[in-house]
Amino acid sequence: MNSSALLKFLEITDLLLASVPTKIQTSSLPPPSTHPSPAAFTKMMLRSVAVLLLLAVALSNAEELQSKSKVCANVFCGAGRECAVTEKGEPSCLCIESCKPHKRSVCGSNSKTYRNHCELHRDACLTGLKIQVAHDGHCHEKKAEQAAASPVVCYAADRNELRSRVIQWLQTEVVPDGWFVKGSNFSDILLKYFKSYDNGDSQLDSSELLKFIGQNDSVVELQSYTDQESNKLLRSLCVDALIELSDENADWKLSFDEFLNCLKPGFNPPEKKCALEDETYEDGAETQVECNRCVCACGNWVCTAMTCTDKTAAVDESLDAGAEMTEEEWNLRVAELNKHQETVEKMKANTKEA
Repeated sequence: MNSSALLKFLEITDLLLASVPTKIQTSSLPPPSTHPSPAAFTKMMLRSVAVLLLLAVALSNAEELQSKSKVCANVFCGAGRECAVTEKGEPSCLCIESCKPHKRSVCGSNSKTYRNHCELHRDACLTGLKIQVAHDGHCHEKKAEQAAASPVVCYAADRNELRSRVIQWLQTEVVPDGWFVKGSNFSDILLKYFKSYDNGDSQLDSSELLKFIGQNDSVVELQSYTDQESNKLLRSLCVDALIELSDENADWKLSFDEFLNCLKPGFNPPEKKCALEDETYEDGAETQVECNRCVCACGNWVCTAMTCTDKTAAVDESLDAGAEMTEEEWNLRVAELNKHQETVEKMKANTKEA
């Protein structure tokens, strides 16, 4: 029971006891004395119990605050997070439950205006997105041509959908063995197509794999975007994602064994996360670099490559405010993001082996 509930209890107690008669008329009672009547005594006792309960709750809350202060004394939580004590009495950094109401508006890198810095960092924590302070005050309206459009990407869900369609299509061509004729199992079907689209080097590159998949209209109909050009690009990107999925020697080509592993029905594609500044992000997470938007897709950061001319555009912390980036600088920046991603993946692999 909290303090507000106890105060309510006191009010109800007063109302109930107000109806209790303070005088009991009977001929058997002794003459009046200095002692309180039974009704008054009962009322005093109930109020005393309620006050004691209120003090107990206040003391408990004080001890809880003292315990939290002690457990979280040496714990540092990032912006938008605060230390909380778990049921086991251990410290844990959680998103801030509520920010102080003071108003000092800031514009986030997502072009959203926040009441203060705390609200911005809290939103970043709750959404899992990388949101930075672009500038103080309300966000300015950006020109339509300078708006950061999302890049066309193949998410893990798109890649898995394409893979599932290819497998379903191939399974329809499996023929069981007959009495006098040998049938064709799943591996036989894959080998037939592998030889049909291989140019003679015993490997399938992205263009050959795309031709193989493109022969079946029901497979290539990925319609994640409204325009056909974007959907066509999506198909190519998902083919690249399929190659990356089982390309063990990282040559961007699939041997037959790699091709077989990629489309094996029992294979469950692993979920890869994107890394940035010692943090990992789920598939679909977004971050802003100047006026460009970067999206996490299949474990890699994919960014737009727009020329930024708006001096109030969102700027990454590692870049100078308002500075334009050449195409070469931008490509280097994206390469740095993905190089950092590869480093994190290698560290994880070494940790597992150890």
